[in-house]
Amino acid sequence: ALIDHVARVDWSLLDRVPGDRGGSQQVSFEELDHILNEVNALILPSHDDPSPVRTMAGGSVANTVRGLSAGFGISTGIIGARGDDDQGILFVNNMSFSGVDLTRLRAKKGHTAQCACLVDASGNRTMRPCLSSAVKLQANEFTKEDFQGSKWLVVRYAQQNLAQIIEAIRVAKQEGLSVSLDLASFEMVRDYRSQLIALLETGNIDLCFANEDEAREIIG
Repeated sequence: ALIDHVARVDWSLLDRVPGDRGGSQQVSFEELDHILNEVNALILPSHDDPSPVRTMAGGSVANTVRGLSAGFGISTGIIGARGDDDQGILFVNNMSFSGVDLTRLRAKKGHTAQCACLVDASGNRTMRPCLSSAVKLQANEFTKEDFQGSKWLVVRYAQQNLAQIIEAIRVAKQEGLSVSLDLASFEMVRDYRSQLIALLETGNIDLCFANEDEAREIIG
């Protein structure tokens, strides 16, 4: 589970954020807090937008299943873990409101992952996720029941979750599911390209989503 803090910002603020503009780079909790404080200090609230930051359930998989459920009426669920904090409760409330089945979402003691999502005037997003101390499922916690009754497994490529991804795909394939993979960010593809190619070459990925930057990194 992940909570997004979404803010529309200009380039002057992005220039003060470490890392490549338009990509995704992990930060510590202190760095995330600093970024959000910078946003709140530099972007004044308006009548139409009283808060410069919108906080909501996020993450590419959660956004995908929420869109399928709320936008298209497709039955969806999410397999994962959320913390026993305010962010975890917000995640549950947001996803439940969109009709996503949360019976496979485990509550664990600890923090829910968070991410600063900085959107520039062109709509490009600079993501700074804070995942270091966040709760998550381990590879040995997946069960066949998590996947039964589903047609598709939707996963996001992430080196820090590669063991979980490989195990989820293995169980999903045993249960007859198709697998969709989102390539996450151009930095993730660039830094862990060989592992990604090995995953794609297993033949277990039925559908792969990549934007131009991610595709450019993987095909070289």
